[in-house]
Amino acid sequence: MKTAFRIVPAALAVALMAATANADDSRPSRITLTDGPISFTSQDEAAAESPSDLDVVPAPEAPSVADIIKSEKDSGKDGDCKSCGGGWFHGCEGPPWGLPQPCFLQNHRIKVGGWLEQGVTVNNQNSDGFNGPVATNDMAGEYQMNQLWLYVSRPVDTGGCGWDIGGHVDVIYGTDWRFGINEGLETEINGFNGQSYGLVIPQAYVEVAYNNLSVKLGHFAAILDYEAVPAPLNPFYSHSYSYGYTVPQLVTGALANWKLSDQWSIQGGFHRGWSMFEDNNDKMDVMAGAKWQSCDERTSIAWAFSNGSQWAATSPPTPPFVASPGDDNDRFVYSLVIQQQLTKRLKYVLVHNLGHEEGIAGPAGSQDAEWYGINQYFLYSVTKCLSANLRAEWMRDDDGRRIAGPGNIPGVRAWDGWGNAGNFFNVTAGLNWRPTANWIVRPEVRYDWFDGPAGVKGLPFGNGTEDDQLSFAIDAILLF
Repeated sequence: MKTAFRIVPAALAVALMAATANADDSRPSRITLTDGPISFTSQDEAAAESPSDLDVVPAPEAPSVADIIKSEKDSGKDGDCKSCGGGWFHGCEGPPWGLPQPCFLQNHRIKVGGWLEQGVTVNNQNSDGFNGPVATNDMAGEYQMNQLWLYVSRPVDTGGCGWDIGGHVDVIYGTDWRFGINEGLETEINGFNGQSYGLVIPQAYVEVAYNNLSVKLGHFAAILDYEAVPAPLNPFYSHSYSYGYTVPQLVTGALANWKLSDQWSIQGGFHRGWSMFEDNNDKMDVMAGAKWQSCDERTSIAWAFSNGSQWAATSPPTPPFVASPGDDNDRFVYSLVIQQQLTKRLKYVLVHNLGHEEGIAGPAGSQDAEWYGINQYFLYSVTKCLSANLRAEWMRDDDGRRIAGPGNIPGVRAWDGWGNAGNFFNVTAGLNWRPTANWIVRPEVRYDWFDGPAGVKGLPFGNGTEDDQLSFAIDAILLF
């Protein structure tokens, strides 16, 4: 079984590249395609960056943060500093209004900005106040301010030649803090008294670049999966199981990126473990990957992995997050992301993740665990300001050890289910509408079901009594 699943990525990649030869040969138009987390701003600038990169905040028909910084840099070459850009009523094609940028920041290519994400989700079950394992819009029938996000960013830009230095810092306040707790960082910042809101620092790093090589040093986003922590980068309000539970999201260490050519780039580095700002063992994890993009910018394939020993518990563990004392707890996971622009309006994304871990704590002691799944996206641009998106996912938690709510952490108010060994499915349909350059509105309907026995705390939905759930959600994001 394990060998078979490790062969899946290669087979999928070969099949898709063969199919691409017969696909519609139209290139992405110069008009931005409303395709969720990826924004084509021109024929020459297709989105080849990983969607896990928090430095880029694209949205339908609006420039990314990198575009804004570049335009401000260009406008300041002759001493013509602008305090802010855009306006509230330019429509989805116009530049968004932004926070005032002092000349000192503009002259040094530093951008300050952020967004506010807020929403509500309801389901058809009599629940315990939560939407089961659905993350991060997990509170049933309750208003959530998920992300009040502020960033300070200076992207590196060598132009392919020479040295440059930059960096990035993010700060979030909101309900998403419960899904971004890093040992030694958020555990020191926030109290654990059952509160819904807290503070998260998703990234704080320095980046050094030379020619086509750049290195991040500090706390940053991992490079696995398709979805991302920043709300504007995702096509839906809710997250997939694969991103929410099966890959590292935020890590601390060093990561190099080397652009070999217009088609190929490789990444490699190390980190202290999943959600570990301070690790209590002396072992580092390895994280590496490769990305390829076709010459016509219609197809991209990214493969990345993380491997290493996780938290070695020195006290009785809080299941299922840490190993039993004395266990090696080695954890390996890889992620394959294939993106295919089928037509000028329709984009297809395939995500396959597989992971294995040794010695996860459970009610009958520690044991090995495995998880794997397939996640698919169909992203269709209806107009320049509106997209219709569909996500279909199957995720197998083979031993009931990966899908576990943060409510298992003492003092965290969230869903606390875990131990469901079986198949998790979700089908999500939604819209991504940009009424103006500063607003993104995302209504969605989602159906989840589980195929397997009851776990430690019952079934995943309806307060442990149901194996399926229908939910309706909407959020609104204000960019600034």
